[in-house]
Parts: sequence; structure tokens; C-alpha cells
Amino acid sequence: MKNLLIVIALLPFLHAAATPAPSAAKQEFYSIRIYELKNAEQEARVDKYLQSALLPALHRQGIADIGVFKPVGNDTAAVRRIYVLIPLKTLEQYIGLPATLNKDARYLADGADYINAPHDNSPYIRIESILLQAFPDMPHHAAPGSLKGAPANHIYELRSYEGPTEKYFENKVQMFNAGGEIPLFERLGFHAVFYASVLSGAHMPNLMYMTSFEDMPAREQHWKDFAADSVWKKLVADPQYQHNVSHIDIVFLHPASYSDL
Repeated sequence: MKNLLIVIALLPFLHAAATPAPSAAKQEFYSIRIYELKNAEQEARVDKYLQSALLPALHRQGIADIGVFKPVGNDTAAVRRIYVLIPLKTLEQYIGLPATLNKDARYLADGADYINAPHDNSPYIRIESILLQAFPDMPHHAAPGSLKGAPANHIYELRSYEGPTEKYFENKVQMFNAGGEIPLFERLGFHAVFYASVLSGAHMPNLMYMTSFEDMPAREQHWKDFAADSVWKKLVADPQYQHNVSHIDIVFLHPASYSDL
């Protein structure tokens, strides 16, 4: 609730910062929720809530292509995680989600075990929430429908690039857009789901993007091709794009069986 009140208070400023020009109004927003879980029981409870309650409720609101992912090796991790990607049309839609869900009787019934969990039997350790806005050169997410093979083998790679300062961060965003990094990924078949700037999160200033592959060997080959590409070599050597990334986090994810993506 505290985080929600902070976002509400910042809404006019976030909206002004995120929409500097009329064309930016069409850019999507993304909510990424990361559930931290201590054991298989909590994972099963959150899975049930997401599959039976939250995703159907969001679908009833017209929100489609909700991605649910789990890190590779999640079953043996000390802390398990579930990532939920929710595409949104406006910041107002993001702010209004809790109230809308609380008015949905079917959601409240289907998610009762999760929603009404007692304090000493919580379904998770904590939830991290990240709010993002899509890049202007890819203002709408894309479902990687052309991936072959079993979905359980598909790899979704979520990357976070932090900048040493806000100015360097903006320079890296420019590198993706005006610099031509997005068309390069597209030409090489990376099946990007989204590219976005983080408006509120724990590792700012940063951008995040997600690409997808048929399996890990395909992922390795794509990045090998990327590193060898002449366009990338020229771009990464461009003096105007130097020193604009100070830290990179990479998470490899599998889609949950009930994920829209």
C-alpha cells in the first residue's frame, strides 16, 4: 500500500516525464511483479492464484498477453521466483488495477486462498514491483509466436542495463532507438518481447528488455552472431555511445504452462 501511495503521488510527474511528445502517448507501460518464494508449497499457491484468479481477471479487463515466467533452475534455488509481465495502455490503468480487482467478485472467490492468507501462512516472502514504459521505436510488446519446439524449452532472456548517471542512461536508450540497436536485434531474429525504460524500480537509472529463443543453444548462437555483426561493431565503437552501461543483470526464464506469452 505504501508503494502504491508513492506511485499515485508521483503520477503527474511520471506522466509528464514519460510523455514528452504527442507520439509518446502511444507507448505502452509494463508492470513486472517478481514473487519471491521460500518453497514449493508457496510456488504452487502463487501458481494457482495467477492461473485461476489474476490472469482471468485481467483478461476480463481486456488486458492480454500476460507473461508468467520462472527462472531456469528455479526448482533447486534457495529462493524461488515467479516473474509476471503485465502490458498496460496507460499509467491510470496501472494505478486503478487494485481497485478494479477488488470489485471483481469472481476474482475474489477464485483467489480466496491467496487473497485471504493469514499473516503466519503467507503465499510468498515478498513481491518486487517494477514500472516501465516502452521505447518509442517499439511502443507495443510482441508475442514471439514463431518459436518452434516445446514451450518448456523456450528461453526468455530478461536484461537490465544500469547507467552510471541519468545522462548516460538516456544515451543508452538513444542507442537502442535512434542508434539502431532495435532493428539490429530484429534483423538477427531475437524475437524481442519488449524494450522499456524503468520509471520506478530498485536499480535505477536502468532500462530492461526481453528477448526469446527456441532453446539455450539457439540463444548462444544468436548472441554469437550479434557480437560478430558489422553493424554492432560499428555501433559499439561509436564515440557517442561509450561508457553508458555500468552494470548488467541477466535472468534466463522459462514460460509457465499457463503463460500467455
